[in-house]
Amino acid sequence: MIPSLSTIVLRLAIILPALSGHEFAHAYAADKMGDPTPRMHGRLTLNPLAHIDPIGTIIVPIFVGFGWAKPVPINPYNFRDPGRGSLITSAAGPAANLVQALGFGLILRILVAFFGAATPLPMVIYLHTLTAVNIMLALFNLIPLGPLDGHYILEYYLPMPYKQQYRQFNQYGFMIVLAVIFLAPQALYLLVFNPATLLASMITGL
Repeated sequence: MIPSLSTIVLRLAIILPALSGHEFAHAYAADKMGDPTPRMHGRLTLNPLAHIDPIGTIIVPIFVGFGWAKPVPINPYNFRDPGRGSLITSAAGPAANLVQALGFGLILRILVAFFGAATPLPMVIYLHTLTAVNIMLALFNLIPLGPLDGHYILEYYLPMPYKQQYRQFNQYGFMIVLAVIFLAPQALYLLVFNPATLLASMITGL
């Protein structure tokens, strides 16, 4: 079923800033850690057009309400400290989503405190959903399976004897992620969607 035009506009207005902030944070962190690759590819920007993946950023969000952007190209060999650079660059994306969630949630709290019941309902729905989606993106990307950000973070803290085994295991990480999404979506509700909904309500007060 094709969503209504208002639903399409709302979903894109939510997913575009969430994904753009996430990818910009990766690019910014990589640049600061010594890798100019994202800057050279025009990804050091909040402009959504630089980060759009036609399928993941447009088509999938329209029908599902969730999606992904083009991965930021990064060369870890350019980092002054490759291990620490990869860690900080990977963590920057989820961190940016959490900062956005706190920011939009705070804006909504201020609006409700100021206008009370007169706060426009579409604005309440938009800001609350934007808060929740940013938290969902952060939690989802922290899952320690490649190519998600969480696997770089976990790999950094693993003792050396286990790093290579973990890298070999993560050759199948993408297939595992897809299997979970399509075969065990209840796991995502348990690990991502339900906690994100709860946290969004705590942040916005709704």
